[in-house]
Amino acid sequence: VQLQASGGGLVQAGESLRLSCVASASIHTIPVVAWYRQAPGKQRELVASIGHGIGIDYADSVKGRFTISRDSVKNTLDLQMNNLRPEDTALYYCDAQRGNLNFWGQGTLVTVSS
Repeated sequence: VQLQASGGGLVQAGESLRLSCVASASIHTIPVVAWYRQAPGKQRELVASIGHGIGIDYADSVKGRFTISRDSVKNTLDLQMNNLRPEDTALYYCDAQRGNLNFWGQGTLVTVSS
């Protein structure tokens, strides 16, 4: 599965961004899809995920602000990010999991200024 993320940019605190990740396979057939992020000097962390039979999960730090969804028309995994904070600044990656295999997109940079 090939993934390509887009939508990052520079915004001010309180503003919104929408990230999209186009997949080479049907997005709804992939068992688990997710968004991760990695801030400078920190480990990569899970932001949100959608899985067949396991529903939707969010990191505590983004609950109520971020929404993950699959778009069957555009075949994308989207992440709507509202009320952004400076601590959301990171490189955001989309991820697809099939069995024991993990596929990663190239990352899109989100920078939130205070």
